[in-house]
Amino acid sequence: MKVTRRRLFGLFAGAAVAVGLPSVWISRMKTYAGPPSDHFDGTYFFDPDGAPPKKLWEVLRWQTTRNQAKWPDRAPSPYSDTPPPQVIGPKVRFSFIGHASWLIQTAGLNILVDPVWSERCSPFSFAGPKRVNDPGVPFDKLPPIDAVLVSHGHYDHLDMRTLSKLAAKFSPRVITPLGNDVTIKSTDDAVRVEAFDWNDRVEIGNGVAVTLVPTRHWTARGLFDRNKALWASFVLETPAGKIYLVCDSGYGTGTHFRKVREAHGPLRAATLPIGAYEPRWFMRDMHMNPDDAVKALADCGADIALAHHHGTFQLTDEAIDAPVKALADALDAAKVPRDRFLALQPGQVFEI
Repeated sequence: MKVTRRRLFGLFAGAAVAVGLPSVWISRMKTYAGPPSDHFDGTYFFDPDGAPPKKLWEVLRWQTTRNQAKWPDRAPSPYSDTPPPQVIGPKVRFSFIGHASWLIQTAGLNILVDPVWSERCSPFSFAGPKRVNDPGVPFDKLPPIDAVLVSHGHYDHLDMRTLSKLAAKFSPRVITPLGNDVTIKSTDDAVRVEAFDWNDRVEIGNGVAVTLVPTRHWTARGLFDRNKALWASFVLETPAGKIYLVCDSGYGTGTHFRKVREAHGPLRAATLPIGAYEPRWFMRDMHMNPDDAVKALADCGADIALAHHHGTFQLTDEAIDAPVKALADALDAAKVPRDRFLALQPGQVFEI
């Protein structure tokens, strides 16, 4: 009976991360309340240029018919970064933590993006996707964190265990789209969270600012709160230029990426997801594959891209090394130099 229960929890925990199945059967969390807009109907957020999340029967079809590649229990990165306390001047230092988590240092500020230091990205501590490599920066090696950007509520992006640890140690500002503040505060009132709408620009300090921009995705924490909070990507203004932080996104027709280029270009760099994309019939509306990511780079026009959302947590069906191999093939097919779109390992650093 215990084995059956663990397997059942594992199925629900994995689906919760990838597609927003429940963390609890009935979500008791408070949800966002605010005036309607062109992407909020008074109860649910929606993307006028996007696609709705999959139906429950589609989730069950995927879970019961999936052809899942076998990942290793451990795939340790040979790298581990000890960041400097600050980066000063017209420079940006990216340290890849793993999955969708980054440490960005610029203008004397230390900024985390979708930080996950937990062993599992799951509503459960004992089941669900387990990391196969350590965070690229050990938590006790982090410099003082000034701000945290949280893109949406899925468990591989909004990790309350990590946010609580950061609040206790550094008390950073946490900037997130509307409604995710309700989720965060209901779990830990000590987190200094601030919620904003699409196209809001937020001053962080030292000439650095961030704008929340639409992205092709959705969100949920429980069975009955789908799209009751907002999701976003970010455009970060730095002394070295603008950085487009795409945390989770499908491609669609590419309109979101072109709109960011029109509104915020030129872009010095972009972080683009390349993993968690199989099977395509199920994932294409919410997650890009490497071919899509190369198109997104062309659409947004960034000088250089850094890949993420791969190689740490097995959320979907592709092999652990498939995204990086497919990225190289997609770049070659598009005649884009491979050094314009880099796939780092956790602990590796890139600077502009």
